[in-house]
Amino acid sequence: MNAPATGQLPVVVIGAGPVGLAAAAHLVERGLEPRVLEAGPSAGTAVRDWGHVRLFSPWAEVTDPAAEKLLAPTGWVRPDGGAYPTGGDWAERYLQPLADVLGDKIRYGVTVTGVARAGRDRIVDADRDEQPFTVHIELADGREERISARAVIDASGTWSIPSPMGADGLPALGEKAAADRISYRVPDLRDPAVRARYAGKRTAVIGSGASAFTALASFADLAEEEPGTHAAWVLRRGIGANTFGGGEADQLPARGALGLRAKAAVEDGYASAVTGFRTQAVERDGDRLVLVAEDGRRLDPVDEIIVLTGFRPDLSFLSEVRLGLDERLQAPTALAPLIDPNVHSCGTVYPHGVNELAHPEQDIYLVGMKSYGRAPTFLAMTGYEQVRSIAAAIAGDRDAAERVELTLPETGVCGGAGLYDAPDTAAQGGEGGGCCGAPTLQIGVGAPAATSGGC
Repeated sequence: MNAPATGQLPVVVIGAGPVGLAAAAHLVERGLEPRVLEAGPSAGTAVRDWGHVRLFSPWAEVTDPAAEKLLAPTGWVRPDGGAYPTGGDWAERYLQPLADVLGDKIRYGVTVTGVARAGRDRIVDADRDEQPFTVHIELADGREERISARAVIDASGTWSIPSPMGADGLPALGEKAAADRISYRVPDLRDPAVRARYAGKRTAVIGSGASAFTALASFADLAEEEPGTHAAWVLRRGIGANTFGGGEADQLPARGALGLRAKAAVEDGYASAVTGFRTQAVERDGDRLVLVAEDGRRLDPVDEIIVLTGFRPDLSFLSEVRLGLDERLQAPTALAPLIDPNVHSCGTVYPHGVNELAHPEQDIYLVGMKSYGRAPTFLAMTGYEQVRSIAAAIAGDRDAAERVELTLPETGVCGGAGLYDAPDTAAQGGEGGGCCGAPTLQIGVGAPAATSGGC
């Protein structure tokens, strides 16, 4: 196929989440044809999975400008820019209306199983860049198809692959066998079935980020109503001055309040901290589970385990394209040093675009949470700037592609899941900023009430 014909093909966007839909909006604005492929049944499928979580990024920071232009003729009005949406709000009040405007440019129930250059595996050099991409897909009924594309934007996120509990990054011994008693998501304790699973039980919560804080705070609320409920908080490191965040001095009141809630859960006896515990194995003890550390320590038996140790990208369907990824973070090579969580928080990651997201394979891009690999420092605003730049580059407007059109709030920080549907008031007086995406994702910290609140 020659280059002019390739130029008439659509741009395939993988994932109909916040950044994937924003990519489609920017492509439409540029006069390009997007073909959005979503594995789930609706827009924002992953976001809906953590719909009970409130972001600490306000509405003003989680809607994309090009998307708003598409929505405006429909009568859509952006919610109060200073209010803080839950994941459910985000999906229902913004993502689904945007998907409805895009209409048949989106296909649901479609799983991408492979991406390659037409007629070229990853070894072949000859005329490689002149060939279109071929995207292999599987439909919900098992049928397979191939779609030709001029470019591919992978916004599939990291939600589908939570990190395991093993301290070496691999599943602990016995982890797979105990899968029926292990969860990798912040539980929604408002759901009667979920509440029954943990009420009156002893649960191990593994992780040290804001997602773990959320779980600890919610278990404290549950313990007040259901005697016998207790959380064993398992940390790979010790507890120091910064373990619970900035507290009352935190630039983002919502994040500080969340840390204080977790700290109170420990101090009030609703949770007990187990430090320096690097999990090696999960063993059965009758109907209960026992965690075993690498140093031989054994945790008292628990009924359930919640693992909140981060997420990682699925790169399996990209095996036939040439990606340039950092060996540690699995992020694009040029982007990795800018987002290294050992050095950066969200607020110190400057806006970036097509240059930092380029790969040896031309015209394929990982964006959004997936572009960050295993780093938990992603901002929705940053993802929107990524796809604005990429759409400009695909359209041939290199000047716009390389121009930065985003100013991040100075208080941008990172976190995980937040607290259910607690009021917004704790964060209303702040300067804004924050991470979002999925708790998965270390996505957004909630805006908890000053009091203990409820689930």
